[in-house]
Amino acid sequence: MPSTIALLAHPTQVDRLFNWLGKQQQVLTHFQLLAPAEIAQRLAQTWGAKGIDLVSLSGNTQGSDIQLSAQILAGEIAGVLFFADPQGLDRDFPSFTLVLRACQLQGIPIALNEISAMLLLRGMARSQIAYMIFNPVAGQGDPNVDLTTIRNVLEPQILVNVIMTKPDVDPAQQAHEVITHIKSKTDHDLGSSLLIASGGDGTVSAIAGAAMNTGIPLGIIPRGTANAFSVGLGIPTKLRAACETILAGNTHVVDAARCNQTPMILLAGLGFEAGMVDKASRELKNELGNLAYLLAGVRQLATAQPFQAIVEMNGEVTEFSTTAITVANVAPPTSVLAQGLGAVIPDDGLLEVTISTSQTRLQNIKGLASLMASAARKVPTQRDDILCLRTPKLKVTTTPAQKLVIDGEIVEANPIEFECLPQALTVFAPLPTV
Repeated sequence: MPSTIALLAHPTQVDRLFNWLGKQQQVLTHFQLLAPAEIAQRLAQTWGAKGIDLVSLSGNTQGSDIQLSAQILAGEIAGVLFFADPQGLDRDFPSFTLVLRACQLQGIPIALNEISAMLLLRGMARSQIAYMIFNPVAGQGDPNVDLTTIRNVLEPQILVNVIMTKPDVDPAQQAHEVITHIKSKTDHDLGSSLLIASGGDGTVSAIAGAAMNTGIPLGIIPRGTANAFSVGLGIPTKLRAACETILAGNTHVVDAARCNQTPMILLAGLGFEAGMVDKASRELKNELGNLAYLLAGVRQLATAQPFQAIVEMNGEVTEFSTTAITVANVAPPTSVLAQGLGAVIPDDGLLEVTISTSQTRLQNIKGLASLMASAARKVPTQRDDILCLRTPKLKVTTTPAQKLVIDGEIVEANPIEFECLPQALTVFAPLPTV
């Protein structure tokens, strides 16, 4: 259910309602308030611009009680505060019978006086409140069906606020705003809050980047093409199972990283990896799903060219001729170019680095086959032309400058500095299997 509270009062009880609201102002600013036009207008005038999230219903003659009842039945209201006149239950506006009936049918709590209103507010404030940033264009499913499924699974136990991504707004910015809001709630003992990212790896990466080192638990509901972060941490990629993972409440504290100050939760790649991602267009991914990356990889294999790279690490400088450098924080087995060591460990405080020094197309093919075998067997590759290591930080300079992919996003940078951020993220994930 959403964290929206409806405020109603019969004419003789309006002052009584406002006296009570004045004592709860700080806590109530953390909920959306819904009220008839007259109450909403007075509330706006009384509280001014003090962080209030206020929505006005229609006026008395426009059936605001009918409008509210419809929203209650649609599951859009978490609770109702109705300061009713005992002498006017059958005649006064708003209709007490209509609103009460809607609350009964939907199972929504309704408070009728100061004491019961305090108990309702206290119960809501101590509930888990989730702020879910939802990307409606992610993946190939129907976003409306996905959102309904998510609500149906989560809302019996968690108050869910949905924030839709927008084409002209960075999801990281939306996440930062949510995190600022969550942190402000600690002054009022409003219980536990969590952040949920629902979309593809790009959306998840942006939101997780904002959540680094905040201690706020992050839930992942994957709805993208590859869902690499979820797969890498064992989070189910099925919608209902991912929601149930959040409800189970088990968390895994994992590392994150920075790449030239850009947050990174998955991996960064120079050369082959960047070219492959660049060739896997949105249209191709919508049409083929994960096969888009395979097709893009074949295309990149035919055009990959060696480049010079200077790697600075642990006070040493080494120069290579290479076709691919991959630096991983979390990566599933399907991220083949990150599998030189046979596995990417998400919580060891180190980055896994795989450098291919292959110079011909045949060597590239054999190298990829070896990395696939390493991923399948979970053992390091034994090829001399694939260098593998773990390190907390490194710097790479390339000649000529190469395309760089960070968590699926193509950028330009040279040189590039990588740094692991140990235990920077708290993520809802299944308990590890023994």
